[in-house]
Amino acid sequence: MLNRAVIEGGALALLALSIVAIWFRARHEARPASDGGYLSREGVRFELGRLQDEALRWLTTTNHREIGLLYIAFGTVAALWGGTDAMMLRTELLTPPADIWTPETYNALFTTHGLTMLIFFVLPVFFGIGNYFLPLLIGADDMAFPRVNAIGFWLLPPALLMARFGLLVQIGGQVLSVFLPAERIAFFLSLREVSVGWTLYAPLSVVQPNPQIDLLLLGLHLSGIATTVGAINFIATVVYERADDVNWSNLDIFSWNMLVTSSIALFAFPLLGSALVMLLLDRNLGTTFFTTEGGGPILWQHLFWFWGHPEVYILFLPATGLMSLILPKFVGRKLFGYQFIVYSTLGLAVMSFGVWAHHMFTTSVDPRLKASFMAISIAIAVPSAIKVFNWLTTMWDGNIRLSAPFILCAGGIGTFIIGGVTGVFLAVIPVDILYHGTYYVVGHFHLIVVGIIPMLMIASSYYWYPILTGRWYDRRLAKFQSGLLIVGAFVTFMVLLVIGGLGLPRRQAIYPPEYQLAQQIATVGGYVVGLSAVMWLYNMLVSYWRGEVVRTTDPWNLKATNQFTREWQWFEARMVEKYDMEPSQPETTRRSYAPELQPMGLLGGVGTVAQNVYRNASMAAVAGFTGTFLMTGGIGTAIVIGVLDPASFAEISELVGLGTSQLIGAVLFLVAGTVVWPLLFLSFQEFLPGRRMFETGLVFATLVATGFSVAFYTDQEGLAFLGYLAFVFVAHWAYGLGLAVTFQFLRSRRTDVGA
Repeated sequence: MLNRAVIEGGALALLALSIVAIWFRARHEARPASDGGYLSREGVRFELGRLQDEALRWLTTTNHREIGLLYIAFGTVAALWGGTDAMMLRTELLTPPADIWTPETYNALFTTHGLTMLIFFVLPVFFGIGNYFLPLLIGADDMAFPRVNAIGFWLLPPALLMARFGLLVQIGGQVLSVFLPAERIAFFLSLREVSVGWTLYAPLSVVQPNPQIDLLLLGLHLSGIATTVGAINFIATVVYERADDVNWSNLDIFSWNMLVTSSIALFAFPLLGSALVMLLLDRNLGTTFFTTEGGGPILWQHLFWFWGHPEVYILFLPATGLMSLILPKFVGRKLFGYQFIVYSTLGLAVMSFGVWAHHMFTTSVDPRLKASFMAISIAIAVPSAIKVFNWLTTMWDGNIRLSAPFILCAGGIGTFIIGGVTGVFLAVIPVDILYHGTYYVVGHFHLIVVGIIPMLMIASSYYWYPILTGRWYDRRLAKFQSGLLIVGAFVTFMVLLVIGGLGLPRRQAIYPPEYQLAQQIATVGGYVVGLSAVMWLYNMLVSYWRGEVVRTTDPWNLKATNQFTREWQWFEARMVEKYDMEPSQPETTRRSYAPELQPMGLLGGVGTVAQNVYRNASMAAVAGFTGTFLMTGGIGTAIVIGVLDPASFAEISELVGLGTSQLIGAVLFLVAGTVVWPLLFLSFQEFLPGRRMFETGLVFATLVATGFSVAFYTDQEGLAFLGYLAFVFVAHWAYGLGLAVTFQFLRSRRTDVGA
């Protein structure tokens, strides 16, 4: 078994060093030394002094924008930490036995993963976005209580350290054990990460002797205080700090959602804090709140889920607010049904406190009470459906701009629809009893918390990046990253829905061998999600120094549709004052609820569509044939030297129902290379990174080669495995090069003929 502390500590250290290296390299390239030489000693002292002043300023700031950035940075760190836990979880599930981590380590991983992501990632990021932009959106100078705002943030870092202190102690123990005997470092060997599950169910959380549980409870309690303080500040700011011309009827939808979210938190988190104190007393002072001779273990579940289900909407509602704010900007239409979305948000807030026991349908709660909770749990889908239909109607007949924020908004709607509908099934008592302990619940929940929530976080970072930095991010890379995140989320959690429907239990490191392929597919999807997150972080950091400077006061051309909202007006005023820019004026303007172009009738559009399909398909066939011809040399050589088994082609014919035939499989493989993959390349080339067409082709071929290497792997080992990978990737690179160059040639020729 691998050592969890060493592996996770090393991974986090490597990630931190990579971020620092990227940051300093981008900064150095953006600011070369004026004389081309080395820094002098005086220069080093000046830099150190400047860094000291900057650190002091950030540690003592009460500016709402700077505190917002601190929240976002803290949430990003927590996300990377909790995401590392998730990658380690999925790695264990590549194989049926627990042969990478022990079952206890697996339990500790999903415990810390859940608590880190839910408590220390999502809400701090949304509080950070709210801190930065809510005062700008409502015309306020700052948050209502700037110093309290700062205190609310600075309670979070020690809370996270206490909650995850077990891992830090384990890493320290691993290092000290090299130099000191075990009896000298007994403290470092006594703490370990909590492994009772992120819900901390009694009686296990009461009787387990691990002292890290006490630190975890104190950390969670401290984070609850921080959240409550922040919630009070948001409520006071929206209610009392609005500009004179901002009233309840024209308050922006994101501020509405932050107000409602803060109101939920104000009622939910104090109850969680009380429950945590009661659990601490049970563990340390012998009280009996959650023991069988006292209040009973079920009491903990009632108190926990009375906080836990409103917490779901505390995480979800800010994402819907961002969706309702950002989506209209990229479809050229105002938000459809503003009032109904506000009412649905208020309805979700009230109803969220009446559904907690649907998490307890498998317990001994009175069946009559279960029935009432089932009814409310089904009814709560109505306000959510109102939002979805209003978003879809907003897009209807709009002038869609296929930017990264819009791609993420559209993907977020898709994941929310599937995650929400599957939640309706779980609200039905008989269905929940069958699926409560299966991966179906994991798939349903994560389609929300890895779907619409992080997608809208990232969409907002792209949308507001010019305000945050005065620069543009790499928009081509952003589109690719957005698509990658959507694909990864769907692949991972749709698979979990399926295997959960088949009855595979969740929260177990060991599972039956027949589910191995599905778990491997889900793990690959999880890796894709992790890769997309790293790509987003890289884009944000590097673009801060090397991104194209914004040279307009209306980066998204929002004035053209009369959607130049208050935060962009603030940005324009700052750019005019700071850089003496002229306010941007659009060439044309139109009402934001009117489509820019009238849709063509059916007869007017069919001919054009058919002609485009024919031209694209013909180019795809020629380019695909060229690429396939170049690839067959590498694949054929791999078969001849024995590193690729031709029998694996038979699986293709078997997959489509044509029997087990290597010849038919090879023909289908060639047909796919000539027709299917070229059409996919033509469809997605705009979202693939690469400044030139052949670079895009190589990226596309690398992605295809990765799938090929997994699908056609036949237990090669050692040098045979290395040879197999080498031939697969070289052959596919030849394919991608031939495909892209031929496409480029045919396009240029068609353009010349047209001219």
